[in-house]
Amino acid sequence: MQVDLNADMGESFGPWKMGDDASLLTTVTSANIACGAHAGDPDVMATTMGIALQNGVGIGSHPGLPDLQGFGRRRIQMPTGSLQNSIRCQVGASLGMAAALGAKVRHVKLHGALGNMTSEDEDMARACYEAALSVDENLIVMVLAATAQERAVRSLGCKFACEIFADRAYNDDATLVDRSIPGAVIHDPKVAGQRMVDMVKAQAIITDSGKHIETPIDTICLHGDTPTAVQIAAEVRSALEDAKITVTQFAGRTA
Repeated sequence: MQVDLNADMGESFGPWKMGDDASLLTTVTSANIACGAHAGDPDVMATTMGIALQNGVGIGSHPGLPDLQGFGRRRIQMPTGSLQNSIRCQVGASLGMAAALGAKVRHVKLHGALGNMTSEDEDMARACYEAALSVDENLIVMVLAATAQERAVRSLGCKFACEIFADRAYNDDATLVDRSIPGAVIHDPKVAGQRMVDMVKAQAIITDSGKHIETPIDTICLHGDTPTAVQIAAEVRSALEDAKITVTQFAGRTA
């Protein structure tokens, strides 16, 4: 049994620091690096990719809604064509920066509100993934397991990886509990570590109500901007390894 650990990062902007990317990159096996729309800037992207490359961490493009002030967590309605072009620009920036550093972008993952919206809307998810794949057809698409995102990638026939969250609570339809609700974000490293062992062993999302939603689990997300992110990452990895679950990069699946 094996699983990948990923984290959203590269979200600092100029002198404003968000998270401890360097520390996280000693623990995770995949990094989702912001492309400048919801967070990040060219210097931050280059620095984060460089550290990921040095640590042998898989590099991913992390496009979001064009919303720096709201950190990409506000639901914004955009015409489909405009949204697709925004994603193409963001993914293209990731590919270009990685190539300049002698690195490669392995995967793509949608950020924040865009991720939540596409977890509920299969057509929107498919449009976003088609846009990313039009830039690089070999990208592995990271999807929220057991949601409309997974249905979209299965219909496209592209490589994908099913993701669950270490630090977020789940609704009974496999979507994430809204951040405005108490308990939606998990801050206790011990709690996060044990629930990830339980879910990976069960190959199921365990919701707040105790419901089990069967799903393949390829990767676990650790949000880089939470106060206990580094501690959660270390505890989750330790708990998995203690349970004899190998932590390694995902290969991508097509079925």
